[in-house]
Amino acid sequence: MQITKLRKEENILSEIPKGLTNTPSMQSKSLSSSFKPTKPPLSLSHSHSQSPMAAIAASNAVVSKSTRLSSNYSFRPSSAPRNFHPWTSISLANSKISSGSGCVRAQVTPLEQTSAAAPAQSVEAPAVNVFGTSRGAVSTTVSPVENKTPLSKLKETAGFDGSGNESTVSITVVGASGDLAKKKIFPALFALFYEGFLPKHFTVYGYARSKMTDAELRIMVSKTLTCRIDQRENCGEKMEQFLGRCFYHSGQYDSEKNFAELDKKLKEHEVGRVSNRLFYLSIPPNIFIDAVKCASLSASSGNGWTRVIVEKPFGRDSESSAALTKALKQYLEEDQIFRIDHYLGKELVENLSVLRFSNLIFEPLWSRQYIRNVQLIFSEDFGTEGRGGYFDNYGIIRDIMQNHLLQILALFAMETPVSLDAEDIRNEKVKVLRSMRPVKLDDVVVGQYKSHTRGGINYPSYTDDETVPKGSLTPTFAAAALFIDNARWDGFLIDNSYFLLIFNFLFIFSRAEIRVQFRHVPGNLYNRNFGTDLDRATNELVIRVQPDEAIYLKINNKVPGLGMKLDRSNLNLHYAARYSKEIPDAYERLLLDAIEGERRLFIRSDELDAAWSLFTPFLKELEEKKIIPEYYPYGSRGPVGAHYLAARYKVRWGDVGHEQ
Repeated sequence: MQITKLRKEENILSEIPKGLTNTPSMQSKSLSSSFKPTKPPLSLSHSHSQSPMAAIAASNAVVSKSTRLSSNYSFRPSSAPRNFHPWTSISLANSKISSGSGCVRAQVTPLEQTSAAAPAQSVEAPAVNVFGTSRGAVSTTVSPVENKTPLSKLKETAGFDGSGNESTVSITVVGASGDLAKKKIFPALFALFYEGFLPKHFTVYGYARSKMTDAELRIMVSKTLTCRIDQRENCGEKMEQFLGRCFYHSGQYDSEKNFAELDKKLKEHEVGRVSNRLFYLSIPPNIFIDAVKCASLSASSGNGWTRVIVEKPFGRDSESSAALTKALKQYLEEDQIFRIDHYLGKELVENLSVLRFSNLIFEPLWSRQYIRNVQLIFSEDFGTEGRGGYFDNYGIIRDIMQNHLLQILALFAMETPVSLDAEDIRNEKVKVLRSMRPVKLDDVVVGQYKSHTRGGINYPSYTDDETVPKGSLTPTFAAAALFIDNARWDGFLIDNSYFLLIFNFLFIFSRAEIRVQFRHVPGNLYNRNFGTDLDRATNELVIRVQPDEAIYLKINNKVPGLGMKLDRSNLNLHYAARYSKEIPDAYERLLLDAIEGERRLFIRSDELDAAWSLFTPFLKELEEKKIIPEYYPYGSRGPVGAHYLAARYKVRWGDVGHEQ
């Protein structure tokens, strides 16, 4: 029976035309819920009418679990781009595959257990070698026999759909005249273009209510574009090429007519290619739904995928968040919604799972047995700066804690996922969030910065900002203790590990750190060398997310000499010293993932629900009781109450000062 299956697959492979260099790609469901494709989307389902193995012979296809229509086949390349994850996608982007210079060898192994009676067999096909198949599902491990083509060049050859037709990506920045678009989104898109990560055919459209011409948009965008420090060659030429692909359309966010006009312009640039469309909603949350509705009905792709990036905040509480999700899903499927949290795209945050799961010395220690507390310490050196209206409506807890810090905490504390597949990782994050105790008022300290005079200079208070309502009680500082009640972090004989979160507006400098403080060494022989300050005797792992990225471990060490003097030293991985390459901005990584359909760093709806359920009861109590925040001087470390909170759990806040 197994041999018959193998022969059947050999016959299927023989159907692959020689010289074929394009991979069938899954056509995502259109943004519009009412859209019905004129042709059935290509799938990898095991059928007699379609050749499932034809998907191996081509360039840059992405096949995800969420878009795989009744597929029994899954492909896994062993030599893949940095953001490829097992069982979710395949990228064989190599235009020279038919000539032999990029020959690909595919290793096919069954997803389910293969019978010992059916050994792997080799089957030759044009540019592809396949070994062994089994009933049900097939996986391929793809490794180049000889491939000297850089990844950036491989990506430049992408841009074909499953029928061999060229495809294009149209990126529409909705809210293009805003600060986020000018300072982050357009520069990130240019950086991707400069590095060769955007498809061969792409168009960038700005959409906003402001009246502007294409030339005026290009002038506005050009003021924020920069080239990589380590790659300045052809910088001006690259900028001109990128700006030449940027266009503008003025329209209302709730006008289907204006979006239909945008659709017409997009089609002019797509010129008959398979159109893939990405909408980035850089607009206030109260107009999300109007914009999504109009894009869905008037500007979604008719023959490719359509995806929407949604910026935070995702509601103000559980109820408003659920209502927003429900409204979005009237026009979008869950796999079309990319809820962005830019902190998840930061290099050191993405490195968390690598640090933990690929280093044996850390994973055994990653539990309540060895970790006393984990501190997520974030501070900014600026105030509201004219954003008081927005900030006062949401506050520091909604704006920072409920999303940025909680997402990092979930990544830090989750169990080992089954694979690096987006859904497997997000499943583990949801489990952590559901294991956490709801935040209580007694475990939180809130503060607000007040006016302060230092060095003869008067610094304003939060309420001195003209955009902030007088008498506002909105916190600009928050410190909270969180607890996870699961087998790894909760214990009966051993105390809980505490997760302490702190955010401070208007500290003396900006900083984002994860500090892991380990427990004391039982029966430490050298306690007398540290005196009464036992905290000096504990190890601490510090992950500096920004700025000046670094990972360092504090250890106790003997000072050279004849005496027995101990000090605390750092084993330091300083990124600027170790790596010459400039670290990409978080928006670059997240935009590239959205274009490629990678959802690992984006927030799923049930993940969002679990996060809001932790903070909503506390936020309601805080506002109903009109808790007065503890005031602290402008530029200080924050209110004294934060130190009392840490002392209650017998820990000390990590030093947020500059450390070498």
